[in-house]
Amino acid sequence: MSLDIRYFYWLAGVLLIGIAVQTFRDAQHPRRIRQTVFWTLFGLLFLFGDSLPAEACGAMTLAMIGAAISGKAAAPSQPPSGSRSIGNKVFWPCLLLSALTAMQIVAAKALPSLPFRLPAMQSDLLSLGVASRISLALACRLAGARPAQAVQETRRLLEKMGPAFLLPQILAVLGLMLADAGVGKAVAHVATSYLALDIRWVAVLAYVLGMALFTMIMGNAFAAFPVMTAGIGIPFLIGVHHGDAAVMAAIGMFSGYCGTLMTPMAANFNIVPAALLELDDKNAVIKAQTPTALALLAVNALLLNWLMFR
Repeated sequence: MSLDIRYFYWLAGVLLIGIAVQTFRDAQHPRRIRQTVFWTLFGLLFLFGDSLPAEACGAMTLAMIGAAISGKAAAPSQPPSGSRSIGNKVFWPCLLLSALTAMQIVAAKALPSLPFRLPAMQSDLLSLGVASRISLALACRLAGARPAQAVQETRRLLEKMGPAFLLPQILAVLGLMLADAGVGKAVAHVATSYLALDIRWVAVLAYVLGMALFTMIMGNAFAAFPVMTAGIGIPFLIGVHHGDAAVMAAIGMFSGYCGTLMTPMAANFNIVPAALLELDDKNAVIKAQTPTALALLAVNALLLNWLMFR
């Protein structure tokens, strides 16, 4: 028996439809109809996006944008007053999520005869999907909550974050569009005009720093990756210096994440947490993360120069 990533897309769609129903039933919601339309369309895209024409998906996306930007901002609901503190146990589901995901990916490669097989190209997403359900069960057990409350809390947090939670998907698509538009070739042209990329360590620094800087501009490493990889990674690190593509991709994305830690453009990572924590300085999260990001960026450059050409 083989798991299919569509099962988790369908579950996400059901969750979003559930949020739409809760929003519609909330008579005090200041944007009840608009938000209901937004969550319903989003859920339908997860449920039926593969079978709908591209034009229909595009029209639904535009309708979502219209529903999100029109009208006054919604005031997010408050967390339930009866919830009890569980202390440091709140981190257990997060740690379990990471551990189970890693274990499943390793097991899928080491034990191909498992009863539930994970397709090689989707093993990471499927492992994350299975682990998230188990972690949710643990979180409900620790908090003494029912699964229905998880839907309510999901709705509360998503409304608190606002449209910023969609940025990773939007920016990832933007990165592919920029790559198709030839931005990667433009980056390569500029880089070769001013940098000696035939020298290996110069090409390594250009790729690592370029991933971080372009991520800071775009707000997401997935947007920077196709551009920098097409402009510097493939033609120079692989084509000229004959490096390992897998190492380049892994450390390159990690370098992009360093840029994510240092930019307000990554609103869902940096600005939204400051709002959730009610910090006076909206850039406080960025300021706290920048020293770590710079240190990791230096380590990434050393690791890429060492591991990619072994």
